[in-house]
Amino acid sequence: QLQLVESGGGLVQAGGSLRLSCAASGRGFSSYAMGWFRQAPGKDREFVAGIRWSGGSTTYADSVKGRFAVSRDNAKNTVYLQMNSLKPEDTAVYYCNAGWPGGDYAGPYWGQGTQVTVSS
Repeated sequence: QLQLVESGGGLVQAGGSLRLSCAASGRGFSSYAMGWFRQAPGKDREFVAGIRWSGGSTTYADSVKGRFAVSRDNAKNTVYLQMNSLKPEDTAVYYCNAGWPGGDYAGPYWGQGTQVTVSS
């Protein structure tokens, strides 16, 4: 079982950047595919980006392609989401997910979320 803690959220102006981190504790982090999801007020949670256990394969939602980059450091039990060229519509609570099976589906482990607010 994994425990996940996100950090790095905050308030940023449109066009700015943020880097989110998700630190995992527990056994087996390096064997899990990891995903990032987000939920904006009044909307369903949506997939943002995912990365396989080795870090060699990544997937992105169309809305963030070319702006966001997901990476991981298995030695540090941490996954990152670098967010560039942020837009007001990126405003949401961002969640880290472990055991991401691919596509829009989620694995069994979630962090508590970190708020990202992009002002226009």
